[in-house]
Amino acid sequence: MWASASVALLLSAAHPLRAQQTEFHCGANEIGRMGDLVAGHPERVQEIAQSRAALEHFTQAWEQSANRDDNTYIIPVVFHIIHNNGPENISNEQVFDAVRVMNEDWNKLNADWNQVQPEFLDRVADMKVTFKLAQLDPSGNCTNGITRTVSSLTTSGDQNMKNLIQWPRNRYLNIWVSAGAGGAAGYSMYPSSVSGSWGAAADGIVILSNYVGSIGTSDPNKSHSLSHEAGHWLNLMHCWGDSNNPGLPENCGSDDGVADTPNTIGWTSCNLRGATCGSALDNVENFMEYSYCSKMFTNGQKARVYAALNSATASRNNLWTPANLALTGVSLAPQICAVAFTSNRRTICAGDSVTFTDGSYNGVTQWAWTFPGGSPATATAASPAVSYDAPGTYSVTLSVGNGVQSLAATQQEFITVLPSTGVALPVAESFEGNNLASTIWEPSDAFIDASFQVSGQAGYTGSHSVKLVNVAANAGRTYELSSSTVDITGDPPAVISFRYAYAKRTASNNDALRVYASRDCGQTWSMRRALTGDGLVTAPVNTGSFTPNGPDQWGYSETSPIGGLYAISDLRFKFVFQSTGGNNLWLDDININGASVGVAEHAAAAQGMLVVPNPARDRAEVTAFLKETGKVKAELVDLVGRPVKVIAEGAQPAGEVRWSLGLEDLPAGMYFVRVQQGGNTQVAKFTKE
Repeated sequence: MWASASVALLLSAAHPLRAQQTEFHCGANEIGRMGDLVAGHPERVQEIAQSRAALEHFTQAWEQSANRDDNTYIIPVVFHIIHNNGPENISNEQVFDAVRVMNEDWNKLNADWNQVQPEFLDRVADMKVTFKLAQLDPSGNCTNGITRTVSSLTTSGDQNMKNLIQWPRNRYLNIWVSAGAGGAAGYSMYPSSVSGSWGAAADGIVILSNYVGSIGTSDPNKSHSLSHEAGHWLNLMHCWGDSNNPGLPENCGSDDGVADTPNTIGWTSCNLRGATCGSALDNVENFMEYSYCSKMFTNGQKARVYAALNSATASRNNLWTPANLALTGVSLAPQICAVAFTSNRRTICAGDSVTFTDGSYNGVTQWAWTFPGGSPATATAASPAVSYDAPGTYSVTLSVGNGVQSLAATQQEFITVLPSTGVALPVAESFEGNNLASTIWEPSDAFIDASFQVSGQAGYTGSHSVKLVNVAANAGRTYELSSSTVDITGDPPAVISFRYAYAKRTASNNDALRVYASRDCGQTWSMRRALTGDGLVTAPVNTGSFTPNGPDQWGYSETSPIGGLYAISDLRFKFVFQSTGGNNLWLDDININGASVGVAEHAAAAQGMLVVPNPARDRAEVTAFLKETGKVKAELVDLVGRPVKVIAEGAQPAGEVRWSLGLEDLPAGMYFVRVQQGGNTQVAKFTKE
């Protein structure tokens, strides 16, 4: 069996008892991942086979050569973060950490290398390969070696995603970070699989965002994933050979082309004394295994990697040349060329604090911050915390230096501080102005091409409403419309009601609109209403651009009463629209009122009891506030009080608790959720559709 493309499930070095992560599989040998580059091109498949044979011949000659070197190789790297403004948009710090881990693994600097089984200690290799983030981009401009591209293709992680952006492969190792990788945790091609000029677009590594480094969305158990994948990029096979499935007896008939990695069937668990295929002991702790306790490369693997680096196949021999290291900036002294910073929050309430983080590059050692309206007003740390007491919008200025150079930048209106006592009830908004500036509502999404905006094309009341342009390309995106602070203490509980209009673009669309409330100025949110799938639809399927043509194409909805611990002076609300590529969404008459509700609902709201969505179909979320820690029983009961099912039973901590309630097996009708703790009982009514 031979591979024209190695598409590997990335492995984690973890505790020896860690079980295999079965949610991913290895996709080795799947040249189809290169898409149209190979589909319909049998001559390219033949070219791959010829290139593989040539590289293997070169590798054997290199390994037998008495003149082979033991140099240190430096590889310029660029990380392309392809994201849809989700958690896959990982931080710079997580990328920096991933490079650190790669360099430790490839330079025998990982702290646990000397803990490998004694039989393999003399084979542990210092690969002497160092990966460095580029400091100059292909045009010679300053960079930190990280690009960011917004695209829904992040969920596919395929060749189409790679086509969005790639730097020249003869100058950089391209690493694409994505939310999906076709069922794998990541993949890479062998040099021979992409040796032709047509294959350049596929050359590099794709990796899931939660397998990058040891921090952020990843963790130490997954942190060695890029080390494994870089091995494939430099022509290393899995220890059991070039197949997709470790652990099979037939793997004894294949090999990885490395003399000092014993023949093995391959491991998916950390059996340190495992021995297969007649070997005295398998190299279970090798980075090219699936054992989840990887710690080492071997000297034989090092020779194979060096052969790849000295071969012209896929331009690997150009990457580490002095000329290319200068061209990509990795051999130059760091030059400060960009000032950038982020913060953990952009919108806060008066009295809250913000933590700022410098993202400037490169080689910054000095910081001078200025915070108008903030306390402190200035700071010299790389990541200062600043509080703001007065409502308003504030700029932030950062000047960075390294003792020789300095550079400064100002971000206008970077921080928004909302009043700690918001507008009083009732709050009514029909959006008859020309924009959102005169309302308490503001779009809080990060997309330039689509956002909530006031439109004069349609309205339920008057001629205006809020429109979100939603097209097929928006699939996977989330859009938000957030409020300023609202004071409901004068008339609790509060109910937020609204009109909405939506049509599907295709019958399979499953877009969703949810309403949330926050009692900590937007740090955390509690869902209060959900309209999903057919429950959001107000008009027939429309393959064009949907605009409601009259009141019959508008729906009405409202939340359950919001009170209890949410009866505060700086309550915030937000609408969140999750797109699956459906059609436009329209909102009008968003009103927040002190609720006139029945006794049961009013009592439940005052105690903080909530069931959403309501009405519900397949599943609902139950939220309750417990005054004290203790034994709790939550159950579903019918209209006459007979128990239907137990939702939860046992000790619970004080504060907000949430339970998920499955409704698939219930007939339609009205029910109650009853929560009992000590002598206290909370009840919330809801309807099963």
